[in-house]
Parts: sequence; C-alpha cells; structure tokens
Amino acid sequence: MNRQILLVEPNYKNKYPPMGLMKISTYYKNLGDHVTFFKGNLQELVLDDTFELLKVQLYANDDTVFWELYKPQICLYLKKGQVSSLEGVPGYGDNPIITELFRYYRRFYYNKDYFKPEFRKYDRVGITTLFTFYWDITIETINFAKQLCKTPDGVMVGGVMASILSDRVEAATGIKPHVGTLHTPGELDDDNDMVIDTLPLDYSILEEVDYEYPASNAYYAYMTRGCVNKCKFCAVPKLEPTYKAFLPISEQVKIAEEKYGAKRDLLLLDNNVLASCKFDEIIEDIKSAGFSNYSTYIAPNLYEIAIQNLRTGQNDKGYIKSCVKQFRKLIDKMGPDKVQELYDLLKDNYLLEEYTATKKAILDTYEFVRPFFETFYSSKPKKRYIDFNQGIDSRLITDKNMAMLAEVPIRPVRIAFDHWSLHEKYENAVRIAVRNGHKNLSNYILYNFEDKPVELYMRLKLNVDLCEELDASIYSFPMKYHPIEDPDYFSNRDYIGKHWNRKFIRTIQAILNSTKGKVGKGYTFFCKAFGENEEEFFKLLYMPEAMIIYRFYFEEIGLTQEWWNAYSALSDEEKSIINPIIEQNDFHDIESKTKNKNVLKVLQYYTIKREDAEKVLKPAEK
Repeated sequence: MNRQILLVEPNYKNKYPPMGLMKISTYYKNLGDHVTFFKGNLQELVLDDTFELLKVQLYANDDTVFWELYKPQICLYLKKGQVSSLEGVPGYGDNPIITELFRYYRRFYYNKDYFKPEFRKYDRVGITTLFTFYWDITIETINFAKQLCKTPDGVMVGGVMASILSDRVEAATGIKPHVGTLHTPGELDDDNDMVIDTLPLDYSILEEVDYEYPASNAYYAYMTRGCVNKCKFCAVPKLEPTYKAFLPISEQVKIAEEKYGAKRDLLLLDNNVLASCKFDEIIEDIKSAGFSNYSTYIAPNLYEIAIQNLRTGQNDKGYIKSCVKQFRKLIDKMGPDKVQELYDLLKDNYLLEEYTATKKAILDTYEFVRPFFETFYSSKPKKRYIDFNQGIDSRLITDKNMAMLAEVPIRPVRIAFDHWSLHEKYENAVRIAVRNGHKNLSNYILYNFEDKPVELYMRLKLNVDLCEELDASIYSFPMKYHPIEDPDYFSNRDYIGKHWNRKFIRTIQAILNSTKGKVGKGYTFFCKAFGENEEEFFKLLYMPEAMIIYRFYFEEIGLTQEWWNAYSALSDEEKSIINPIIEQNDFHDIESKTKNKNVLKVLQYYTIKREDAEKVLKPAEK
C-alpha cells in the first residue's frame, strides 16, 4: 500500500510507552506502509517535514552541496525568518533559484501551508490518549495532528481517555474515537483479518523519539484482558469489558528479542490475572518466554541490532538515530584521545550528528567500527524479573497460586488494598504470599474515594506491622482517587472525596513528597512520617504545611510545639471556627475569616511559607 502513517503520543510525561501505537505500527508495517512515530512538540515535526520538502528542491537544483550539514541553520531560518541564520549556507544570496526556494518555504512554514489539504503528508494519523487530567494537552495535540491528515476519515483517536470520555473528545475535536481495544479483524482496513491487539509490539518506533521512558528495559504485555470485578472507581470494565483468561506472550517475546534485542524484565499490565482459570498456563508461558527463576539477562549489543535493522529496512530513521547515540556514548566512555582514529572516521563521515548521518555511511563504516563495540556492553549476566504491575487481587490469593507464582522471578508481588473493609482478606493474602516465599511485596492504596482519612493511616500501619511480624518488605504506594468521568473534575486533579478536604489532601501529598511517594517497612520512620497513633496522625492532618515539609527544623526551634500548644488551648467553640478554615487550606487574608483573636493567633502559623523556612535553613540542614 505504501501509505504514510503518523502515530502520535501527546507530549505528557509517562512511565510506559504506548503499547497500542506499537501494535498499530506493526499492523501498518505488515501491510507495507511507512510509519512515523512522534512524541514532542508537533511544531518540530512540521518544521522537519518542511525542511525535507525544501531539501528535495535544493538537491534538484544543486546536488554538489551536502544540504543536511546546514539543517540547523536552515531550520532556524524557516522558524524565525532571520536572514542572518543563513550566513555561510551555499547559494543564498548568490543563486536566485536557491534564494527563492528558501523564501518560499519560509512563507510556507510561517503561513502554515502544511495544513492545506494539497500539502498534507499523511494518509493516516493516529493519536493515543492516557489520563483524563492530561485533557488540555491531548485535545490540543489531536486538533493539531488531525490537520496533517489528507482526509478526515484517516484520523484515528483511541486509548484510555478517548474511551472513557469519547463523547467529550468528539465534541472537542470533531473526531469520533475508537472505544476500547482493537480486538476484532478489519477495524482499520476492511480487506484484512489481522487482529491488532494480538500483534507483536514494534519496539523500533521508540528509537525515533528523544523521550526516554523510565521503564525502558522491559518487554510489555498483557496475559489476560479485563477484570471480573466491577469496582466503582475503576475504568477497566469500560475499557476491557470482556475478560480474556489467557493471551500467550512467549512467541511475542521471542520475536521482539530477535528483532530488537533482549530486554531484561517482563512488565505485565494485567488488571486481574488471578481471576484466570488458566493461571497455570500463564506461569508456564512466562517460563517459556525466558523468565524462570534461573533465567539471566546479558545486555545486547545495541549497535549490532541497529545495523541488523538498517540492513533489513526495519526503521531507518529510528536506527540511524540509535547508531548516532551509540557512537556518542562510545566516544564519551573511551574519550576521543583513546579512539582518535574512530572519532576522525565518524566525524569525516558525518556520523556524530543525527541530521547528517546516513544509512549508507553507517553501513560503509561498519567493519571498522564493529570491534570497538565488542566489549562496550557488559557481558555480566543479570537476574531477570517479572512484574504484574497493576497488582493482584487479595481476595483471590491462595497457597496454590502463590506457590505457582513462586516458580517465576516476580519482584515485587503487588497486592491491591483499596479500602479498609478488605483488611482481613488482605492480611490473610499477605501471610499466604510470605508463607510461599514472597517477601518482597508492594501495594497500591487508594485514598480520597469513599474512605475516611484514618482508614488510610490504618492500612499503612497494618503494612508496617506485618513487615515487623513477618520479616517481609512491603512498600505501599498511596494513590489519590480522581473521578475520570466527572464533568467537573475529569480534566484536573482537584477532586476532594466526601470525607476529605483540601488540607488533609495537601498534608498527605506533603508527607509523600518527602518519602518519594512510597511508604516502606521502617517502623520508626513510619511513626515520624504519619504519626505513632491515630491521634498523632490527626495532629499531622491539621499541622501547618511548612512544619510538615521542614519537620526537623521547626521542631528543633520549638515552633511546632508552640503551634500545637496554641491550637490545643482553643476551646471547642473556637476549634469549630478554626477547623473549617484550616480544612479549606487558604490562609490569605486570615483577618477576613474571623474576628476571634485566639483563632487568628493560631492561624498566623499557617501563613509561614516554604521559602520563609528556606531562607533561614542552611543547605546542609535541608
């Protein structure tokens, strides 16, 4: 077909790459289409495309100039229109045709002619979506990217946000999103029977972008789809309404390793794997994929993988970029003096910059460059791990499935603990897991939903107590509930649960900032962070924010105790005045909130700002 396909992930921060787009890329490449993946400022994409149009014309008029060498200057001129940017660029000012080409494409870019139907490059444009609080940047991305597609019918929008808020996305963009997964044949083209959701991931597209996903050295997969539960706070039933009990991944891992090199870990995004009636087959397939307790990983030679894929034409843009990255890392590690001959060769062949590097030059220099990479990557075997990243259901944990899970190198075992009413089942699940050898555990703790603040404390403390008793390690990750479909809150994070308020939420966030979002096994540390008991926890909830963030400093100078004495001295009537004010977490113009002098005296402590403490806090004490 040879269609031009553009796949876009909006420029938000995220830990995992877009699996849906990686499968769609495989689909289109199987059909012979050309795929471009982009994540970043889309203005940079159209600038690059404009340069490519100009470059064709420049070479048609003068093929003696290596025009790529001047790409930074030319792009600066296209973007800013400053003639001084073209100083030293051959032909400008001397050759009337070349001069007019520069001026024409400057006008082309400035006037946004790339949006005009006759100049649109892409036959299909696909945009993925993620969290609803990324609404603004996602809608902006869709509305920009859709103008790059030749036809409105060629624009595809899908993913989490688009599935949950499909009507709102359509209203904001004019594009009707695809809801859920691409799990039936013919969803993108009528004339083939490929099921996109079952296709291997195209890891090569990640080489095309500068963005580095934190969890990059892993295979990504689902071994089940959907969930048997219908939790009120969860979007999975809408995204994956049908539970699928077993999706083998060993063949996909094998294909990915052959094409893109081995990955160390296996990251599984199943929503409820223990609900599968084929859990034993899942465990065996994980082993077949190369993840048994005895499996090890040796870092692949990424240069050789890039060469292999350049030779097969897998993704020229991505692997040219990869090679340049490897060349730079090699030079930085060894130093140009130790590899002067290599450095000179790469420089002479313009292989130290992505915009001048060519596939031909990379392949022509391969025999000379190859030996330098033979010892560049560590040959030391490393242990592999798997991670059911979304957590497993405590209500379904048994000795049998925990024994089976112990046959693969899982770390950590993540167990959801969504509300306190599950504490007996959760505690039993932890004991079963530890009894079967799982001593590295983790969990997600939902708060700000229908729970009370004290129930967050009770769940965190239960984990600390279990760590002490069972000699286990349980890391808790409190996660603030966000109503992804509520029209008043879906595009921001301002929602406050019925038992919570702004101050309590801010207190938890301030504590988690100091613990980097997780709560570990140390009992002393926990008591300091969250309080030794429930009374201490409530004290923290009402404590001025600066005294939480800079806890040791304010305690040392006695100001924390001074605040607490003043607050405790208030009468019940005065506390009924001050508590709602504190809970609103707005301490501007406190004199307008009450006339009570005792209350105002306590409120003064809340006007202390973070920067006030920083001014007197020595760097070593921070």
